Amino acid sequence: MLYDALELKKKLKQECYKFPVAERDRLKNNLDNLLEEPLVEKQKKLRAFHKRMRKYKEYILTFLDHYNVPSDNNASERAIRNVKVKQKVSGQFKTENGAQIYAVIKSVTDTCIKNGQNIFAAFKTIAVLKAE
Repeated sequence: MLYDALELKKKLKQECYKFPVAERDRLKNNLDNLLEEPLVEKQKKLRAFHKRMRKYKEYILTFLDHYNVPSDNNASERAIRNVKVKQKVSGQFKTENGAQIYAVIKSVTDTCIKNGQNIFAAFKTIAVLKAE
């Protein structure tokens, strides 16, 4: 069912998100049916996972309802990778303030890149606003 949802995401055009799509509705119904089935397994972790899936089922296929929502969290994983590399190389941040400053700079830089904006211009704007 999830593989079908991922395939549908690849096929959907931006304008399709404004209107009902039968395949999307079918997948949501399938998810509902799967989550309503009682678990036969007695494994504690599986039951906990099933309970969480039922609790958050309205969010599982959000990527089929909104064009800009990705079907995975790869971008988030890539965004934190630089912090982990910096942490491994230097061992740690010396101060909490230093970590905060690094996080802000990295966030602004990554946002500019993601939105196709000039990084230098963004920091210049921030500096001007900060000076006022």
